[in-house]
Amino acid sequence: MFKWFVKWFHRMGSPPHFYRFAGSWLPWLTVVFTVLTVAGLYGGLVLAPPDYQQGESYRIIFIHVPAAWMSMFIYMVMASCGIIVLVWRMKLAEVVLICSAPIGASFTFLALVTGSLWGKPMWGTYWVWDARLTSELILLFLYLGVIGLYGAIDEKRVAGRAVAILAIVGMINIPIIHYSVEWWNSLHQGATVTKMDKPSIHWTMLVPLLLMALSFKVYFIISLFQRVRAELLHRERNSRWVEELFRS
Repeated sequence: MFKWFVKWFHRMGSPPHFYRFAGSWLPWLTVVFTVLTVAGLYGGLVLAPPDYQQGESYRIIFIHVPAAWMSMFIYMVMASCGIIVLVWRMKLAEVVLICSAPIGASFTFLALVTGSLWGKPMWGTYWVWDARLTSELILLFLYLGVIGLYGAIDEKRVAGRAVAILAIVGMINIPIIHYSVEWWNSLHQGATVTKMDKPSIHWTMLVPLLLMALSFKVYFIISLFQRVRAELLHRERNSRWVEELFRS
């Protein structure tokens, strides 16, 4: 099993193989994303009952919560790619890292905006310097820092190693975001889905929330595959496999 994984890992690191692999999966992933999104939004916006405390305004969680989860998940993907770049110097990992950054920044921005819209009726203000909100804002700056640093260095292999280090160092912010509501006094709502005993959210709300979380993950994969394919074509434009690709 381990040998098979190592073989698969090195094969996926080949730009032409990954380009074809991603292209073959994109149509199927688009169908899955559409089904999950329609089911999740219908369940969350139509079928789920109003919250007994927050009324209808709670429905923003079906966008806000999955976006917040994705903001942290994508950064962990980037940090993992950063380790691969520094240890094995795999070109594809470098491409995945930098292509993930704009997507992660978008999800982080979406989480901050929807959180502010939810905070106005709940807290009476769009923004407070709460531990969860502040650490999420720092995460957005980390994403923008990765994008800016990569663009500031002309030699892209050097830039790849630089952003790999930044992504790994920035990982310290992820547990701060996750545990901020436990470590400090916070206005932000505590964990409801990831509690150790059982989620303190009714299944009529939980199911569409999880469907939307899956939908956002599939969207990330679709967007990542498209960005990586475009970046590979740009980087490998003088290679034989790209020439053969456009001749076929």
